[in-house]
Amino acid sequence: MNEPVLSLKGLEKVYNRGKPGEIHVLRGVDLDVKPGEVVALVAPSGAGKSTLLHMAGLLDTPDAGTVTIAGEAMQGLSDRKRTAVRRDKVGFVYQFHHLLPEFTALENIVLPQRAAGVSVRAAEARGMQLLASVGVAERADHRPGALSGGEQQRVAFCRAMANEPRLLLADEPTGNLDPETSDRVFETLMRLVRDTGLAALIATHNLDLAARMDRRVRLDAGVLSAVA
Repeated sequence: MNEPVLSLKGLEKVYNRGKPGEIHVLRGVDLDVKPGEVVALVAPSGAGKSTLLHMAGLLDTPDAGTVTIAGEAMQGLSDRKRTAVRRDKVGFVYQFHHLLPEFTALENIVLPQRAAGVSVRAAEARGMQLLASVGVAERADHRPGALSGGEQQRVAFCRAMANEPRLLLADEPTGNLDPETSDRVFETLMRLVRDTGLAALIATHNLDLAARMDRRVRLDAGVLSAVA
């Protein structure tokens, strides 16, 4: 069976509901992302792609509609359970790496594993394995400030993958990089997704990168549609 890892059905989100300036950010959004599939989310600035990703990643709740992750419906779950799902089943990558500056590259990858109850030895072993897979193992003991932009973002990918998530959500993951570095980092991301078979939803303004993904969807005026 090839059931979706992420299933969004009828998502609605309205800001300032019932007030002047009411904004319908999402209007009945439906989307499925299957294992091993990389879906590009393209949208004009301010169209609500970050809101959509936050709904998919349980960082925000819709006004209507359902979010299902790995076959489990998310509505009605306690905050504790939603936090556990985010920790164990969802990986996040943002335009800015958000690495903890006081910790080394390896420590940044170990920390989420420790929060999930993994032993130090096992967490460090997986961290080194991930760093090697993206070509920065020799930078494991460097803090983020000593890494290049591309290295920082690759470490951020590793952190997102630390707990072996089923779903990867990325918001402009190469948007802060020069074109050459962006291309290399994107190739790294695609390889990680292919090697692990997870589902990925990647928001990007870069139409060239979007064209290299499996499928493209566009969010405009709150409505999600397929891109030919």
